[in-house]
Amino acid sequence: MSLDTAFATGAAAQAASTPIKTVILVHGAWADGSSWSKLIPLLKQRGLTVVAVQLPLTSLSADATVTKRAIEDAEGPVLLVGHSYGGSVITQAGDDPKVAGLVFIAASAPDVDESFADLIKPYPPAPALGNAKQDAAGFFRLTPTGMAEDFAPDLPVAESSVMEAVQGPLSAVAFTEKATQASWKSRPSWYIVAGNDRVIPIPLERSLAARMKATTITLESSHVVMLAHPNDVFSFIESAVASLATR
Repeated sequence: MSLDTAFATGAAAQAASTPIKTVILVHGAWADGSSWSKLIPLLKQRGLTVVAVQLPLTSLSADATVTKRAIEDAEGPVLLVGHSYGGSVITQAGDDPKVAGLVFIAASAPDVDESFADLIKPYPPAPALGNAKQDAAGFFRLTPTGMAEDFAPDLPVAESSVMEAVQGPLSAVAFTEKATQASWKSRPSWYIVAGNDRVIPIPLERSLAARMKATTITLESSHVVMLAHPNDVFSFIESAVASLATR
C-alpha cells in the first residue's frame, strides 16, 4: 500500500467514525440531476443534507472537478452516490478525506488507467447503444425509442418522455478518458445491480461489485433503479449510512 493510499484509507476511516452529514448524488449519461427526484425527498426526510450535481458530461476530468467542488462545499462526512457513468465520476472524485463511502447504482467503476469504454469492451453491445446517436460535436444522445425501451422501460411513458427531453448528452471523450484515481480501493463501497439492465451489461455490474468487494444487492429493475425502485434504493443507502456510523 502506498503512502497516499494509506492516508486516504485512514482519512476515510476517520470520516466514517462520524455520522454521514451529506449525500452527494452524481447522475450518469443521458440524464441530469432530476433523475434523483424520487430519492431526494426520502433522504431529506432522514435528516441528511442532499446535493445533486449537474455534470457537463464533457470529460471525466471535468465531471470529477464539478463533483469535487460539491464535496469541498459540503459538510462532511460525505457519502457519494453514482449512477451509471456517474460511477466513473465518483471513482475519480472520491479521494477527498471528507468522503467516507461510495454507493454505485448500476454503475461503472474503473480502475486506474481504465475507461468506461474499456470496461464494456469485452461484452456484447448493450441494446441501448444501438439507440444512441452521435452528433457532429461528438456527443451521444438517446433516441426516444432508446429512452423508452432501453433506458427506462419500466417507467410510465409520460415519465420517460420527460427524461428523453432533459437528458444530458455524453461526450465521446468522457466515455474513453481513463481514470487516474480508483477511490473504491480506499473506501467502503456498496453496489446495486440492475437485474434487467439494457444499458450496462449485467455481468459487468456483478464483476465490478465483486472486484471492489462491495456490499451488493440485485433489484429486478431497468437501468434507472432510483426512479423505478426509489424506496428500495433509499433503504440500501440508509443501510450504508448506518454502517459507516458504526465503523
